[in-house]
Amino acid sequence: MPLTFTLDPSVTPALHEGFLDLWTDVSDAGGAVGFVPPVTREDVRPEVVRYLAQLAEGRSRLLVGHDETGRVAAAAVFGFNTHRLMKHWVWLYTVMVHPEHQGKGYGRDLLAAAADRARGFDGIEAIRLTCRGGLGLERFYGSCGYKEVGRVPGAIRVAPDDDRDDIFMLLPLA
Repeated sequence: MPLTFTLDPSVTPALHEGFLDLWTDVSDAGGAVGFVPPVTREDVRPEVVRYLAQLAEGRSRLLVGHDETGRVAAAAVFGFNTHRLMKHWVWLYTVMVHPEHQGKGYGRDLLAAAADRARGFDGIEAIRLTCRGGLGLERFYGSCGYKEVGRVPGAIRVAPDDDRDDIFMLLPLA
């Protein structure tokens, strides 16, 4: 059953907790979303609070995918540029699909929904994101239309003696 996507959902306690659960579960499953497993909800909570504060300030927007039970099953955060020369593109951060939904095409659905919503943002011509090397994520994003436009070797340290490339991807919206 497909996910139902909502841009800028009301930030209720249920959404807050659902977003926190999603991020924790994705991180614990080894997802490249800013943490290295194992993590607890309390490890992730400050980042959730930071994102939700940015939403309230209008500096970012949240796209959430709910499964058939109403649970938060996918999410991505749009981050807007404040620099006057970079306002024509938007960042896409913390792209996540719950581990129990992996392999169902929900990642592609999330990226398609993000591109669709971004096309409706005034003046936005492209989406930019970064991904952690060593997991094949650049191939996945590439299959969804993103192009690799840069790479910083060894910029992400996930453990001692385990440095990964920081890969920059771009999706033109026109």
